Amino acid sequence: MPLALLALAIGAFGIGTTEFVIMGLLPEVAAGYGVSIPTAGLLVTGYALGVVLGAPVMTVLGTRIPRKRMLMLLMGLFIAGNVLSALAPAFGVMLAGRVVASLAHGAFFGIGSVVAAGLVAPEKKAGAIAMMFTGLTVANVVGVPLGTLVGQHLGWRVTFLIVAALGVLGLLGIARLVPELPRPEGVRVRHEVAAFRNVQVLLAMAMTVLGFGGVFAAITYITPMLTDVAGFADTSVTWLLVLFGLGMVTGNLVGGRYADRALMPMLYASLGALAVVLALFTLTAHDKAGAAVTVFLIGALGFATVPPLQKRVLDQAAGAPTLASAVNIGAFNLGNALAAWLGGLVITAGLGWTAPNWVGAALAASALVLALVSGALERRTARRAADGAADRAADASRVVAAGTPEAAPTPVHH
Repeated sequence: MPLALLALAIGAFGIGTTEFVIMGLLPEVAAGYGVSIPTAGLLVTGYALGVVLGAPVMTVLGTRIPRKRMLMLLMGLFIAGNVLSALAPAFGVMLAGRVVASLAHGAFFGIGSVVAAGLVAPEKKAGAIAMMFTGLTVANVVGVPLGTLVGQHLGWRVTFLIVAALGVLGLLGIARLVPELPRPEGVRVRHEVAAFRNVQVLLAMAMTVLGFGGVFAAITYITPMLTDVAGFADTSVTWLLVLFGLGMVTGNLVGGRYADRALMPMLYASLGALAVVLALFTLTAHDKAGAAVTVFLIGALGFATVPPLQKRVLDQAAGAPTLASAVNIGAFNLGNALAAWLGGLVITAGLGWTAPNWVGAALAASALVLALVSGALERRTARRAADGAADRAADASRVVAAGTPEAAPTPVHH
């Protein structure tokens, strides 16, 4: 794997840290600005919506810019957003900083996926994408716990300044290690938009929303599930989330490795297993050991779907993959928001803290159904193409046979 992937992974590490660390610092931020914790929660919602909206907008704006330069500009935007968040004198200014930082998120991963896939041989594309996303998964193991610890002891503003410094490191790495990649000739916005006419692209994005949404249905409410149901102390939750992050790292690497060998079977297996594990979490959540193992498995199986889904979009949108790749990153965040909302509904309905696991299982199972439909459509298209090729070959043979003059009869001498 080329060193350029390390630079992309560092940028992904910074982005992953800033996305998730706010969840552990909401009480401190709320106290600092004199607002309620639910109001401070707008910093999470605002970031997610910024990713969904920013992914296509920033990608379209960057269609005329070489990809390396665009990645550097996106990291600059990310740095500016985090510095603004760190220095914000009022809550509204911090919210604006969060949105500014989020605008870089989807386009960075979307364009970064295209760049990563282009740096390696075709049979290693999913592995290269997984290598970049390793930065995002490691952020949940290292960046988020450390950022939370720093914020609780030195102040949350210090955390966001450190995240901005990570962005500077990623920017320098991209400038130094990523090769110059000229903008593909002939690619226009209309070509990028045309990819969305492909039903396979839309199916892959729907799988992203539902499949990863299944993970967040459970993880959004993991703290009360672990403390009120499993019986863990509040101080144990951070380390259990580290366990979840380790699962993400493992699943990401495994998913990237096997997606290069058998993409659709990898999706079938990971989505099916994820649905089963989420359903079982309603039972294992009542036991400390069982809950810990399940949290790891949810992280592993959830992120095992990421490289194959991202590669699926790249493959199906071949020729103009950048916008589709970025929008698919937004689809992950759309799934997160949808699942968190649905999980909240079942809790509010009085079904208990473990009820979101059933929501997650249903979402993952729905994604599996879409994957099976996508695979069936692909096989049918391949059969039609093969039959068409066979018919054309048969027609060509008949034409050749009809145009060949018959051999003259051999004269007989008496």
